[in-house]
Amino acid sequence: MTTVGVLALQGDVREHLAALDRLGVKGTSVRRREELDACDALVIPGGESTAMWRLARTFELLDPLRDRVRTGMPALGTCAGMVLLADRLLDGAAGQETIGGLDMTVRRNAFGRQTESFETDLEVTGIDGTVHGVFIRAPWVEEIGDGVEVLASVEGHPVAVRQNQLMATSFHPEVNADDRLHRLFLDTCC
Repeated sequence: MTTVGVLALQGDVREHLAALDRLGVKGTSVRRREELDACDALVIPGGESTAMWRLARTFELLDPLRDRVRTGMPALGTCAGMVLLADRLLDGAAGQETIGGLDMTVRRNAFGRQTESFETDLEVTGIDGTVHGVFIRAPWVEEIGDGVEVLASVEGHPVAVRQNQLMATSFHPEVNADDRLHRLFLDTCC
């Protein structure tokens, strides 16, 4: 059985674990290297990307995360997770690093501050019907490399992308009971 870890340094960990449970997938929290080593795939949740980066550095997880992603571990990043999976970052905190893996440039908090958060229905490639997207201080993708597929866009900016075994969204699919985006990740990336 596939074990999907959820990076549990900060953010919507419980919500992603609940989605994985509803889909009948074994989910587990990841705070230490040995927990990461036991996973077949990883979800990097929404939350605060700078806090996750600092905590990953403090707990010596940043380099192991980079190694696992670089060597083919499937990963889904949502909101802050999208920021962390980007190869290039705009408007990050001073010195902010990413895990990387997705050939894209992401602008942090691109849709604005907390008060400018919004919800909208999206057409997502690979999912029938619309997906309700919740955008909270959300990033958007400024630029993609040749191997990145855009799955959904808002206002001309990609908000859901996939490259090989990696997928990322600007929005939070974990905050409602619609698990189709998690299913798409598991079916096409794992």
